[in-house]
Amino acid sequence: MIVVHHLETSRSTRILWLLEELGLEYEMHRHARVNGRAPENLKHIHPLGKAPFIVDGDLVLAESSAILRYIDARYGGGRLSPLAGTAEGAMHDQWLDLAEGSASFPLLLPLLGQMMGGLPDPMAQFAAARAKDLLAYIAEGVGEGPYLMGERLTLADIQMVYTLEMANMAGALDGYPALQSYRDRLHREPGLIKAIEVGGSLVPSSWSRG
Repeated sequence: MIVVHHLETSRSTRILWLLEELGLEYEMHRHARVNGRAPENLKHIHPLGKAPFIVDGDLVLAESSAILRYIDARYGGGRLSPLAGTAEGAMHDQWLDLAEGSASFPLLLPLLGQMMGGLPDPMAQFAAARAKDLLAYIAEGVGEGPYLMGERLTLADIQMVYTLEMANMAGALDGYPALQSYRDRLHREPGLIKAIEVGGSLVPSSWSRG
């Protein structure tokens, strides 16, 4: 059985969503934040001292996109992944990686700024410009939707939900009604609803909208 090390109010909710979506049995080890951070004892379990990570037999695996790909390929029969080696598969992987690559840092920066009492002007300008480009690009990708890859829920949507949550908490989705609708649709997905019931909310309550 897969063991999920789940950090409260974090990206690891996405792993729970996939497991619920596939109807898989799993064991969850829940870790509470300490002063907003992952607890130090996680380093005794995984060298990076962060979550999510899973344990499946002898495999100890971190990084959300790697975990999502592994679970879907091994236990989901690739149900939530377009066929590798196709144009659709390549575009799906781009969205999957963009959520934690290009998009994550500039969309997280405004929230960090709120906690620190503001960002330096050059950093704030960088974040605003990059966020504008990224959100416009994601909105174009969703298009008529309902999902990033059209009619089919995929790993890319599961990965993207936390990125959208960060943007929403920073008030960045206000100018993008298509992304607001997309986020709302994802929050109505039964798998995500169950994941939040089991693991708690996606983001800390201290992340107030700016």
